[in-house]
Amino acid sequence: MARVPTSKDVAKVAGVSQSTVSYVMSGKRPISEKTRRLVEDAMEQLLYQPHAGARALAGQRTNIIAIVHPVLSNFGVGGIMAFIDEIATQARRRDYDVLLVTAAEGESSLRRVAGRALCDAMVVMEVKAEDDRAEVSRGLAQPSLFIGYPDEALLPDNTLRCIDFDFGRGAELLVGELAAAGAPEVVVLGWSPEVVARGVNYVPRFRRAAQAAASAVGLPLRWVEAPRDPVALGVTLEEVLSGPVRPGLVLTDGVPEIVSALLGRGTRPGRDVDVVALCTDGEAQGQAVPVTNVSTQPRDVSRRAVEWLFELLDDPAAPGEIRLVPATLVRRRSVRSAH
Repeated sequence: MARVPTSKDVAKVAGVSQSTVSYVMSGKRPISEKTRRLVEDAMEQLLYQPHAGARALAGQRTNIIAIVHPVLSNFGVGGIMAFIDEIATQARRRDYDVLLVTAAEGESSLRRVAGRALCDAMVVMEVKAEDDRAEVSRGLAQPSLFIGYPDEALLPDNTLRCIDFDFGRGAELLVGELAAAGAPEVVVLGWSPEVVARGVNYVPRFRRAAQAAASAVGLPLRWVEAPRDPVALGVTLEEVLSGPVRPGLVLTDGVPEIVSALLGRGTRPGRDVDVVALCTDGEAQGQAVPVTNVSTQPRDVSRRAVEWLFELLDDPAAPGEIRLVPATLVRRRSVRSAH
């Protein structure tokens, strides 16, 4: 059987003293970022795991919340910043700092952060419909909270704590607004193929609800993945709008680009076509033609997530549940009003 590495082994590989390794793990003394990185790299190389409960047994907390969000590329980074900024703001108000874990490692990122006792609790983001981090989170000493929920959280024996915006209700409101305006058909310009390929949980939730809402009022609904490329987007809009009827449009991503492309082809939202969007209020209001929207409320979701997470620090055995932030529609000038 292979020998389990010790802190002495870590010190040798990192080229530091064993006491320095101890200080990096305990946080009892300030350590330079360079030295900390050397020690952490040595831990990674040796697969060394300090005792996860050591700080808890000593009655200590790190006063750190970890945000686990794999950033696969520059694509989509802007969309998570409101979440991260609000979580950090709420944490600082409670004298906590935030550790952002961006490695695309799946379940191993949770094990690594928890195993080294780097934080008191974790917020897990970019949640997939089938997410292997769900099972891992159940065995961790630190409480975890998911923003979004995997399919298994819907099971009767769910133990996961999940919070998210109510994407299903948002879809119902947007489709209902186009139906009330007399749209003969609904076309959802859905998330791009890159987003869909990531398997994030909110895409199928929104899609199922949109289809059900359209079916309930007898409206045909088409789902078209909106490309990011401007030329391809122009071709897609031409195909969507060149038919015998002018459909109402539901935008779920890339709202500025789509509104700009519509105006560029001489199609004005609210005059020539009815347009609604799933986006923040700031993004909706900031268009050349302000767009009727349902906001995903990233700051409200994040604020509630932090409040719940601190409740879990005091009661780590709290049961699993899903909490949804309600959806609200705000009417602007992009729909020919039927009200």
